[in-house]
Amino acid sequence: MNEIIRKKLLDIEEKFHVKILYAVESGSRAWGFPSKDSDYDVRFIYIQSPEWYLSIDPQGIGAKRDVIEEPINDLLDISGWEITKALRLFRKSNPPLLEWLRSDIIYYQKYSFVDKIRSLESDVFYPNSMMYHYLNMAKNNYREYLQGPEVKIKKYFYVIRPILACNWIEKYNTTPPISFNELLEDIIPKGELKNEVEHLLKRKLRGEELDLESRIAIINDFIENEMERLEAYVKSLEAEAKDPTTLLDHLFRETLQETWT
Repeated sequence: MNEIIRKKLLDIEEKFHVKILYAVESGSRAWGFPSKDSDYDVRFIYIQSPEWYLSIDPQGIGAKRDVIEEPINDLLDISGWEITKALRLFRKSNPPLLEWLRSDIIYYQKYSFVDKIRSLESDVFYPNSMMYHYLNMAKNNYREYLQGPEVKIKKYFYVIRPILACNWIEKYNTTPPISFNELLEDIIPKGELKNEVEHLLKRKLRGEELDLESRIAIINDFIENEMERLEAYVKSLEAEAKDPTTLLDHLFRETLQETWT
């Protein structure tokens, strides 16, 4: 599958006349809890030619789109962000982008862009934004999938993981790791709750069909208590957002010169 994905990325470069800087797996495969039928969620960052930027129409407006989205099929979902869009989101500590930068499944990496953007992370880290993102993700998924006597049991992971990410930010004041196992091992102590989550994870990784089942009371109690506690905690945060725009402008110009000179 890796070769198919790399071939697709090269086709995208040729079709759209861009250069891809970085491409990774995102979603459940990168998080560490894929189902047997999980598709491949490939995300990439790309840069256009200098001529594309040197025009009177700004990128992201009208025909100058700042995303590339290929048709989704049952096996492959592939899309990318143009570099200035990615850098604007990086400036706001956008969690999906920061997760891409932490993915262990890298399909393509070229030029110095990724190493340089990673080195700037401490200059842009903004816990408020990240906490709100993960907490809202947990609340929305919980409301949609995990209420009632029977629940979509595999959706527990899509609520537990963002809650653990919030706990990591609270504990360390850094971007959380992408690995579910790493979050689980660090945040939840040994005991009945951890045993239940680990058992559910083993079932999912074995490829069992995890559809409607009775709710797991100890996990639901943990989720509800943590969402309430974290809601109060995030409102108490007073960290000021940094403005690294000058640094990011410089990185963009450096990358444009490196890739097209």
